[in-house]
Amino acid sequence: MFEQSVADGVGRDHRHVFSRAVRFADIDSLGHVNNVRFLDYLEDARLAMFHIDPHHEGIAPFRGLVVARHEIDYRRPLTFRLDPVRVESWVTEIRPVRFTLAYEIRDDEEVFVRAGSVLVAYDVEQASPRRLNQDELDYLRRFTADG
Repeated sequence: MFEQSVADGVGRDHRHVFSRAVRFADIDSLGHVNNVRFLDYLEDARLAMFHIDPHHEGIAPFRGLVVARHEIDYRRPLTFRLDPVRVESWVTEIRPVRFTLAYEIRDDEEVFVRAGSVLVAYDVEQASPRRLNQDELDYLRRFTADG
């Protein structure tokens, strides 16, 4: 469902890029980043993309997003390193109440992980899905092939 690549039409200029250090605590007994820890990398990138970066740009951060689905393809082992990796994220589909993000965890030479998430706009007070508002839709379109 989430297989993607640079060939999906979303070039580097339409990707959100988050730099993430590989922490010693991420490493498992086999000497590489534990598979579950990659969900932390994706979460950190989403936090930056939908909360921190909009705040720094002076626009309202997203409120009430929930993850409905994750899918991860582990491509290569990622071991402890001094240089951070990049979590590159982009939007592959936008619907009235949900959207799909694609990700690559990579450096300049290798892709370690390809992943995808379906996120749903959620009204916390009503405890139900809600429609994405126009500002949110405009922000999401920045990270599409048409952005």
